[in-house]
Amino acid sequence: MSTRKPVTAITLGDPAGIGPEIVLKTIRSQKVYDICDPFIIGHRDSLEQAAKVLGISDLNFNMISDPSEAKYQLGTIDLLQTDCANDAVIEYGRIQKDAALRAYSYLEKSIELGLEGKIDAVSTSPINKAALKLANVPYIGHTEIYQALTNSKYALTMFNVHKLRVFFVSRHVSLREACDLANHDRILDFIKNINTEFKKLGFEHPTIDVAALNPHVGEGGMFGTEEITDIAPAVKDAQAMGIAARGPLSADAVFAMDLDGHSDCVLSMYHDQGHIGCKTLDFEKAVTITLGLPFMRSSVDHGTAFDLAGKGIAQGNSMIEATRVASLYAKMQLDHKEKVAAQQAQKEALLAAR
Repeated sequence: MSTRKPVTAITLGDPAGIGPEIVLKTIRSQKVYDICDPFIIGHRDSLEQAAKVLGISDLNFNMISDPSEAKYQLGTIDLLQTDCANDAVIEYGRIQKDAALRAYSYLEKSIELGLEGKIDAVSTSPINKAALKLANVPYIGHTEIYQALTNSKYALTMFNVHKLRVFFVSRHVSLREACDLANHDRILDFIKNINTEFKKLGFEHPTIDVAALNPHVGEGGMFGTEEITDIAPAVKDAQAMGIAARGPLSADAVFAMDLDGHSDCVLSMYHDQGHIGCKTLDFEKAVTITLGLPFMRSSVDHGTAFDLAGKGIAQGNSMIEATRVASLYAKMQLDHKEKVAAQQAQKEALLAAR
């Protein structure tokens, strides 16, 4: 196992929202330092403003230009400030171009550091889609930004809450469109990509439960035929490739089954099918993980909450959990890479000794 902690960047998000408040609570949590070496990418004035709102007076900043300059000590806020809209006056609870530009610059910086291998994970605070549009940012959200700017083949969204790990064949589309997207080729691609990413985390033989689309798995075609025409054939084709996929399994039971350890993860067919199961289990600890990038990325599963911003009532538990979980998976990747490297070195040594 790797002896070092993962280096985790925490982006401030849209400074007009609750991001600065929940990030400040996160960087002051011992739970975070127990699992990683964290630092913030953001603006000092936003954090100072959040501190006043929260009644915090003991801020101790260590301004850095590179993660190597960070102290990673609880009580010290290692802060990397981007040179973007530095003179902006940000108002809480309002869509603003400068706020979006700042938020986007934090993401760009985290990607730059990730591609340079200087961070192992990034925990992203909420951004506002309307503000991004106002600032002419050509992406709709975090996932699209990270996939595009890292030139990644895919970006898999996984919900992590306690023992549940849930993927989605479709997310932000209508339910009618989601049914069309639950097709053989798309499902098979997801199964293959999930298998690839889980092996990078150290799972030797990942097990994947595939949810049905229709009630009672379609009841032999009486309640829908997608299980017969698309889902079951995709699972069978995955099995022929040596992937431990199972299904289709009834969606009203599969999440409870996986809480009992039936498999390593669930592939749900659409947004609410997976989200409802996870958020009912534990709303605050439902964390979004993005797999398929050159580094681990997580996010809270809530928005900028403009109606709460600046009132000092935003809870930091979700951001703490997102940072902790991203770091946990980054550590799994580090351990796996080290294990593979050690095995390769051993093989080479044996060959050299012959």
